[in-house]
Amino acid sequence: MRIVLVGPPGAGKGTQAAFLAKNLSIPHISTGDLFRANISQGTELGKQAKAFMDAGNLVPDEVTIGMAKDRMAQPDAVNGFLLDGFPRNVSQAEALDVALKADDVKLDAVLDLEVPEDEVVKRIAGRRICRKDSAHVFHESYKQPKQEGVCDVCGGELYQREDDSEDTVRKRLEVYHTQTEPIIDYYRAQGLVRTISALGKVDEVTARAMDALERDK
Repeated sequence: MRIVLVGPPGAGKGTQAAFLAKNLSIPHISTGDLFRANISQGTELGKQAKAFMDAGNLVPDEVTIGMAKDRMAQPDAVNGFLLDGFPRNVSQAEALDVALKADDVKLDAVLDLEVPEDEVVKRIAGRRICRKDSAHVFHESYKQPKQEGVCDVCGGELYQREDDSEDTVRKRLEVYHTQTEPIIDYYRAQGLVRTISALGKVDEVTARAMDALERDK
């Protein structure tokens, strides 16, 4: 299957993408991974992306699209893929359609993870990260440490990242609504959108997603 995963920040796209890709035996292709791989490998597209990022600028669509096209052409993606974080806007979605049509393939579904805005803010703004090891993550509501402000694992100080503040989260949501959310209507016009609730336990959301995708096979 060829799937695009869409949803606001805090919807759990990365977590669900990993489970779904494994269940469907297709590669999980995320924008972040594309950038890291191309930059670390020193590809021409990676060099271009790094130059923009080092200057504090957004990576242009054509560079991101080029990376995605190269990745989708790799052998492990012949029978399908799950795109996470791409396309990020309608122009990228249109470019993806053109690229797929050139290979005589098409998307099978666009999975829209739906989460109320207040829940997104609660999920992200409530996160607390360990200063000693950023892999140790706690939450004010969902995973409280035994001692407030102290990591259960190593005793490090827990803090809120600057980009996890409520004001920043709401700004990120504005960007999502303005730039990315329109692709849902774009794909809905093609009959591809499958909207599911991303509330509940991880395995419950995965089960909903798999049910939505299986119905369309």
